[in-house]
Amino acid sequence: MSQQIQSTFTVERVIAAPPSRVFRAFADFDEKKQWFAGPADWTQIEASLDFRPGGTEVNIGATPDGDRSEFYAHFYDIVQDERIVYTYEMHHRGAKLSVSLATLELEPEGDGTRVSLTEHGVFLDGHEDPALREEGTRWLFDGLAAYVERVRA
Repeated sequence: MSQQIQSTFTVERVIAAPPSRVFRAFADFDEKKQWFAGPADWTQIEASLDFRPGGTEVNIGATPDGDRSEFYAHFYDIVQDERIVYTYEMHHRGAKLSVSLATLELEPEGDGTRVSLTEHGVFLDGHEDPALREEGTRWLFDGLAAYVERVRA
């Protein structure tokens, strides 16, 4: 019998840039490719972004040893500079790891932006520990903050 673990987590971070700048890092395909990636030895194989309600995103990559990951997302609600609601599937080495509903919220905080991501995930057949997904999300937020704070324009 298959098994699943349901898990919810929230990751928050204050980024030293206004909400419009942080939002653009999610909405602009060229910008998102700069920070939404895997480890240093990871090579992007396929990527697309149709950033609109009803649109999709695909991000597939692999390391030199063949460690392949696949991200497939569908956007449901987008409020410019404020909110993005989407679902996504993660696959690793051919196995579906999870299906998640994520809500990203951007709120002004001083001269910066409080970025909050709440994810409700179903982690399938013991392929991934939900704590690793939360850790990976924090790592992506590190990359987002470094990119947005470095590339202000």
